[in-house]
Amino acid sequence: MNPGYEIGHRYRIIRSLGEGGMANVYLAHDTVLDRDVSVKLLRLDLRDDPNTKRRFHREAMAATQLNDPHIVGIYDVGEDHGLQYMVMQYVKGTDLKAYIKKNFPISLPQVVDIMTQVLAAVGTAHAHGIIHRDLKPQNILIDENKNIKITDFGIAVAVSQDSLTQTNTLMGSVHYLSPEQARGSIATKQSDIYSLGIILYELLTGKVPFEGETAVSIALKHFREEVPSVRQQNEKIPQSLENVIIKATAKAPADRYSSVDEMAADLKTALNPVRANEPRVEIHHDDNGETKVLDIKHLKDTLQQGPGEDEEEKPAKEKGKPTKKTSRWRKYLAVSSLVVVLIIGAFACWWFLMRQVITPDVEGLTPVQAERSLRRHNLRLGNITRVNSRTVAKNRIVETKPDVNHKARVNSSVDVVLSAGVKQWKMGNYVGDDYAPVARSLRNKGFQVHHEKVYSDHVGKGEIMRQNHKKGTIVKPADNTIVFRVSAGKKPIKVPDFKNQDISAVQQFANENKLQLTTQEKRSKTIATNHVVSQTPRPGSVLNHGDTLTVAIANSGNQTKTTNIQINIPFDGNGGQRENRVQVYIKDANHNLTMEYQDITINQETTINVPFTLKRGQMGAYRVVRNGRTIMSATNITG
Repeated sequence: MNPGYEIGHRYRIIRSLGEGGMANVYLAHDTVLDRDVSVKLLRLDLRDDPNTKRRFHREAMAATQLNDPHIVGIYDVGEDHGLQYMVMQYVKGTDLKAYIKKNFPISLPQVVDIMTQVLAAVGTAHAHGIIHRDLKPQNILIDENKNIKITDFGIAVAVSQDSLTQTNTLMGSVHYLSPEQARGSIATKQSDIYSLGIILYELLTGKVPFEGETAVSIALKHFREEVPSVRQQNEKIPQSLENVIIKATAKAPADRYSSVDEMAADLKTALNPVRANEPRVEIHHDDNGETKVLDIKHLKDTLQQGPGEDEEEKPAKEKGKPTKKTSRWRKYLAVSSLVVVLIIGAFACWWFLMRQVITPDVEGLTPVQAERSLRRHNLRLGNITRVNSRTVAKNRIVETKPDVNHKARVNSSVDVVLSAGVKQWKMGNYVGDDYAPVARSLRNKGFQVHHEKVYSDHVGKGEIMRQNHKKGTIVKPADNTIVFRVSAGKKPIKVPDFKNQDISAVQQFANENKLQLTTQEKRSKTIATNHVVSQTPRPGSVLNHGDTLTVAIANSGNQTKTTNIQINIPFDGNGGQRENRVQVYIKDANHNLTMEYQDITINQETTINVPFTLKRGQMGAYRVVRNGRTIMSATNITG
């Protein structure tokens, strides 16, 4: 499978994670939920093998029933071009086999922590009636934070499905196989516990207890030989911890822990100082499970006599022979127990596989929100298709299959139809509207919307000033991007400190930033004439175009006098003009009529204040130019 290939129109392959006997695993990216996942893909040469397909399906069914933080979650199951695939949680890390090889020796507290997490996961599976049957470090993942997750339920089997087991076939990895599995017997929960004991052995020693040239020779060792002592290899391992291995790997299932919870409880205290002097556990068994050749006639006679009876003892024990009434009662009890077990098994099967739930209403939600809602109702998010919609926002759910409030089987998938937005749209006139709600509405329709901010003295902050597509233009989300020019409000002007500066510098600043300058005279013995003594507003303040800046300039005597003149400038709206450019020229002690005093833009009749600084007997003058034409002037300004 090449990188970039998309499975199910949703999962884009990134790279290979590994290859197995049944399937290959790839790292992929879920383009709908925007997350990395693992995709397990049935091998091409096995896609027509019914046994492999059944095993693949069994793994999916087993894992989807389990919700535990230490079990790899199954997100999706499907088929693409004839190949079955399974989408799983991606665990960024390595498997426990590789971790042991790289990090051995592992500290005893960490060994206990790892096994505690593994036992918790297996306990969840057992509580749901599922036996893993192939527990080994290769099927246990460990992430960067030392969190454990169990995977690969490919040969897992429900307790109520023992008939599916082929007793003449070895199922599971031979290095971790229980003696009863090696004989071809049906696996039980105690079989998983045996494998857990072997995993604990490997964590403590860095190797498996039995090796051999063939799988058969290794299997024989599992039910003939005792598991080697871990303390002989590392005397620092406490006897209490070795006892956990001894009890978990007992040859007879009845001698092992009764449950993984019991094993977890024992392991939890294995490193406690109070158990430091604990004696070695001894498990006695007579024949190590070896096959015996029995005389059929003798066996029949023994069964007729009852267990442990000899011919000479028979008359003496006749008095203890059960009555017909007792035998009948035992028969009824056995039948009743069988019926109860069948009823419980049928109920468990219905609860986990056949129970029906109501499909929740997820219309209008995003796929991520819908997946959470479905998970709360024991359902999964299925296939996602897209349609254009003028009423439902892009990437929101239009409808579900099955429909809302219809019944669906528990753990089944719900297909959803996702809005792809509108196919095309007739552009409206948005000039003057607030940008935020307009952009939100258009994005919901599927458009890419951008904006350019510009300062404006006359358009409120956030209002649209211009759009790149005219009103009535047909635009398509797939082809067109909508761009708005949006007002950033009036440009903020930071006022510098003008103290001791010549009035001409102040006038230049006011002209460049379209401020109205007002001057006052103030006598000063320390500040040079026509230099700034004080200012309003103070330095560091912020003004906008059209605001007034007032400065007091030094005057050593009565040589000059400042007079403020108001000039009323009319607005010219002929020809649909929205703005007029106005230039003001003045003549006083500091300016002449060739020097531009102020350059402003107006959109209505505007009054400005112009200060004239005049020497004794001097006359001031001004000229106002609007859009390149002089519209007013005066030459008789007096102080």
